[in-house]
Amino acid sequence: MKYGRVFNFSAGPAMMPEPVLEEIRDEMMNYRGSGMCVMEMSHRSKVYQQIIDEAEQDLRDLMGIPDNYKVLFIQGGATLQFSMIPMNLMKNGKAVYIETGAWSKKAIAEAKKVGEVIVAASSKDKNYTYIPDCSDLDIPEDTDYVYICENETIHGVTWSKLPNTKGHILVSDQSSMFLSKPCNVSDYGLIYAGVQKNVGPAGMVVVIIREDLIRDDLTDLPIYLQYKTHADNGSMYNTPNCWAIYCCGKVFKYLKSLGGLKEMEKINIDKAKVFYDFLDQSKMFKGTVVPQDRSLMNIPFVTESAELDAEVVAATKAAGYDNLKGHKSVGGLRASIYNAMPKEGVVALVEFLKKFEAEHK
Repeated sequence: MKYGRVFNFSAGPAMMPEPVLEEIRDEMMNYRGSGMCVMEMSHRSKVYQQIIDEAEQDLRDLMGIPDNYKVLFIQGGATLQFSMIPMNLMKNGKAVYIETGAWSKKAIAEAKKVGEVIVAASSKDKNYTYIPDCSDLDIPEDTDYVYICENETIHGVTWSKLPNTKGHILVSDQSSMFLSKPCNVSDYGLIYAGVQKNVGPAGMVVVIIREDLIRDDLTDLPIYLQYKTHADNGSMYNTPNCWAIYCCGKVFKYLKSLGGLKEMEKINIDKAKVFYDFLDQSKMFKGTVVPQDRSLMNIPFVTESAELDAEVVAATKAAGYDNLKGHKSVGGLRASIYNAMPKEGVVALVEFLKKFEAEHK
């Protein structure tokens, strides 16, 4: 790490790749001879149109997004999607949700304001430490869609196998695992991801939506809440989050330069193994998630007491490992090791925790 930077294990806003930050720094005062910073630039200018067009194309290349899917850059982050999804996709007023942690729970609460929500499976009984079996869900015929949070940032569980939706549209919140591994987009009707966890700065969501799901009959729905508005206007109905799109575009190019999402998955598996191997042999620290459902991105873990957890957080922060405190709703500790976290950061943290444990026996 350079510039006196810490290893930042925050769940979001999170680390960005240093080569990307350096490139952004070099273009800060004068973007490619335009005489201005991207933050100052008209979104209607030719130079900015090229930025957003390239960002979309690079994302399409990375994920292999089929031509019949639209890519939308929408403000409001992932949280706005908790409402936009049911508002746009509930034709029959009914959806099936799988409850696997804090974020799917929040999505369920918002969807209930719009229509009928059937929670077809839940892991609440064991404090969201596993993904329930979804191979044979009870899904009514007139269900509009099936919703999952594919990686729960707070509870650290991830889906290794998608649910059997029995022919219904699958909607996935991929915020905290977006671009961490290959994704077969055509398995989904809609994918969305708040970008501040694994791609860029806060304040925006990427929505990838199959064109036949974009409706033109929602005349009573406020215009900004309609996917059609964003799709018809190339994500520029109003001034978009120009800075976030620019930064995300840089990250998309960076991921392509590494070899794409297959290569990224290999890196992420290798990196997470270092941490999970440590947790599995440690006497002081314990992982909270069943092994088969462990996230590669967010690793929650605990000691024997909240007091010791707090002591670990203070010690790690003092040593240059920041943001290891667990989410306020669950306590404990959590290391988020997104794409931008180098393996050396994980190795260094593990060595520090081993030393901490040895000294506290």
